[in-house]
Amino acid sequence: MSTPLERILVVESDPEVGDLIARQVLRPLGYGAKVVTSAPTAIQAAPRFSPDIIIVNLNLPELSGKDLLVALSFQGEEIPIIVIAEQGFEEDVIQAFRLGATDFLKSPLREAEIVSAVERVLRQVRAKRERRVLARKLEQTNRELKRRVRDLTTIFGIGKAVTSITDHQVLFDRIVEGAVSVTEADKGWLHLRKGDDRGFILRASKNLPGQIAAKHGQEWDDGISSLVALSGETFSIHGKALKRFKVSQLGKSALVVPVKAQEEVVGLLVTVRENAAPFDPSNQALLEAVADYVSVSLVNARLFHALEEQARAAQDSVSSSYEDDWLRNNLLRYASQFSRLPFAEIEEQIDVIMEAEGQRDGEEHKKALRGLQANLGDLKRFVDAMLHYEQGEWPNRW
Repeated sequence: MSTPLERILVVESDPEVGDLIARQVLRPLGYGAKVVTSAPTAIQAAPRFSPDIIIVNLNLPELSGKDLLVALSFQGEEIPIIVIAEQGFEEDVIQAFRLGATDFLKSPLREAEIVSAVERVLRQVRAKRERRVLARKLEQTNRELKRRVRDLTTIFGIGKAVTSITDHQVLFDRIVEGAVSVTEADKGWLHLRKGDDRGFILRASKNLPGQIAAKHGQEWDDGISSLVALSGETFSIHGKALKRFKVSQLGKSALVVPVKAQEEVVGLLVTVRENAAPFDPSNQALLEAVADYVSVSLVNARLFHALEEQARAAQDSVSSSYEDDWLRNNLLRYASQFSRLPFAEIEEQIDVIMEAEGQRDGEEHKKALRGLQANLGDLKRFVDAMLHYEQGEWPNRW
């Protein structure tokens, strides 16, 4: 049995006219037609039947067709209405249009005129329905576009933070906040591997209960991340299946993405929804992009540390080279001065002392001793300088 094209409610007190419209004209064309004989009955039937068009005779017993127009308008119904009027009731027809009627039929009715009026009004109904559908699609597309722009802005912000924020805790907090936003989640956290250990510590979180958030910097098992760390693959789970895991105490839908560095899982990024709505592929792709930024930040940190070590070693090497050059230059200077020590004079002074010793010449003896003492002092200072140089030091003055 084929589905009727549209539904039409006929309000006609004359059974013959009602039969003509519904059974002889509308139903053979595939329309769903329902006939009622009074305005009160039509008011009750309209919400249940949900007609696309109402055909009503203005001349009804009890409540008139105009009264039906007023009642439906008061109820907020926006159903196109075709009125039936006999010749001489043109003024009633004009009033009916003012009350919201869409078209009219002149009595006595002809089948062709009924079909023509119904199709004319239905074209308007279909066009209006299509506009509504397009408007809904446009609104949905706009919402999706706004969400995409928001997500891309968030991802861009995370990428910028990775290159500009040097405080890792601030960076990780920003990353988790972005992860919760792009996946439209309620909670999120970041696990990072604890050194060379296989365990993971909680490094950042958003909206976790206080007793769990207090475990920051400590190992915390959410019951699902360790499994993802073993598989190395993104994992999405929701509904009843999640109840097997400890993380179900925090929500009804979870998405876990591994953070990898050189194919090794070094962390896990987790977002959770309080409802059971599953994360879609778009959410997964965005969270994986955020996880890549975590990996980049960790690699950057390692490279920065390596560069610092290299810079420190280079500085030490330069300092050592400078010190060696300084010592070498001073050694040459002292050696030059040492080469100029009056060795001949020392020998002469020794001879004078020896002769004075024999002649007992006190003044000459003392003078020679003083000279010898001064020259020996210079020699002692040079020997001391050599000892300091051997120990990596150098005296401030000769």
